[in-house]
Amino acid sequence: MHNYSRRQFLRSSSVLAAAYVGGTAFTAKKTLPPLSFSTLGCPGWNFEQIVDFAAAHGYRGIELRGIQKELELDKCKEFSSAQNISATLALLKQRGLKFIDFGASCNLHTAEAVERKKNIDEAKRFIDLAQQAGCPFVRVFPNNLPKDGDKQVTIDLITNGLIELGDYAKNTNVTVLMETHGDLVHSNDLEKIMQRASQTQTGLVWDITNMWTITKEPPAAVYGKLKKYIHHAHIKDAKLLPDGKVEYVLLGQGDVPIFEAIDLLYNSGYKGYYSFEWEKLWHPEIAEPEIALADYPLAIKKHFDKK
Repeated sequence: MHNYSRRQFLRSSSVLAAAYVGGTAFTAKKTLPPLSFSTLGCPGWNFEQIVDFAAAHGYRGIELRGIQKELELDKCKEFSSAQNISATLALLKQRGLKFIDFGASCNLHTAEAVERKKNIDEAKRFIDLAQQAGCPFVRVFPNNLPKDGDKQVTIDLITNGLIELGDYAKNTNVTVLMETHGDLVHSNDLEKIMQRASQTQTGLVWDITNMWTITKEPPAAVYGKLKKYIHHAHIKDAKLLPDGKVEYVLLGQGDVPIFEAIDLLYNSGYKGYYSFEWEKLWHPEIAEPEIALADYPLAIKKHFDKK
């Protein structure tokens, strides 16, 4: 944030906000899908800056993946007491926003007992907090599959962990979502897990780019298998580099068939959020949040204006 004051922060946002609300209006049949962004993209911002920016740029939801680099949300002052949670929710309501997902760091593939319990317990704390804060989803990771050894053993660990968390969320308004992430990005593997876990309060976060940059499966093929499990979508774009790595770029500037996936969601009646995941915390070299988080709704609007 380069030590911006709140006033400077809002002033710098106003031009891009005006660009968002201006231009061609949507018809009644072509409404903009509900947009959110992950706070992974603005790791230096405080909570007030996050909600001010979101409201100014046409976002309707916030996906919390930490506040000012604190990833354990129950350690953030916004959630440190019932009184603070009430004040946090009041600020959200005032800005016309909602929490739509809390991103836990829970890894379900872990086998070692102590470490596994630590991960599962973290996810359970997130479920408890999400229930208190009126947030419908908690995200967890699959995450790694063995390079040597029995893949099915790890698949079972992931599945059983997801089922345990889904059972824990029973009688709450929270659903536990596993992100398509890490080594678990092939649609066949994901479908097998969800067929077992879907009897509990679980679902998927479809991260199109996480999957496509590794598998190259067409979005239509992936969506055909996983549609009924998808409750939330991570939207981002990337270029594929010659060395096999990926470079995150602004929406529409990369190689990912991201708008094909967006259209699949939109045309199928998907009711969830289209959440921009700009991985600034993990990749500090990419564009600043003031640029990237302002560009996303403009790029979405431009795409739908063409249709």
